[in-house]
Amino acid sequence: MYCIYKKLIYIWSETKSLMENNATSNEYVRGTLKTIVLNLLAEHDRMYGYEITQEVKDRTGGAIALTFGALYPVLHKLEQEGMLITESVEVDGRLRKYYSLTTPGNEAARNKTNDLERFIDAVRLLLAPKSLATE
Repeated sequence: MYCIYKKLIYIWSETKSLMENNATSNEYVRGTLKTIVLNLLAEHDRMYGYEITQEVKDRTGGAIALTFGALYPVLHKLEQEGMLITESVEVDGRLRKYYSLTTPGNEAARNKTNDLERFIDAVRLLLAPKSLATE
């Protein structure tokens, strides 16, 4: 599954010259955030919000920086859809909400990851010079 992050970084680096500000890169993140979250939760038994943001930042070398304002609505939507469950645990006197995938969430993670990888491969063909894309 780590391969998907490498592919995402490749696509973003290839299109970086086309980007004039972070709004465009944020658009890519918004479009893939659900898949990224599902994928990370499939790799870990459970994660909390800050942990998810740091994992994304670390694995992408800072190329993707998730904000809580973008992450938490996706987590709440996935919970409403039955893709994940939450568990509140007291840590240092504060409640920390952990997220973990349900069985349908694990299946969705596999399906969405496969779909995104196929899409990234197709976009890579579109970004390559025409002579290379047909080889």
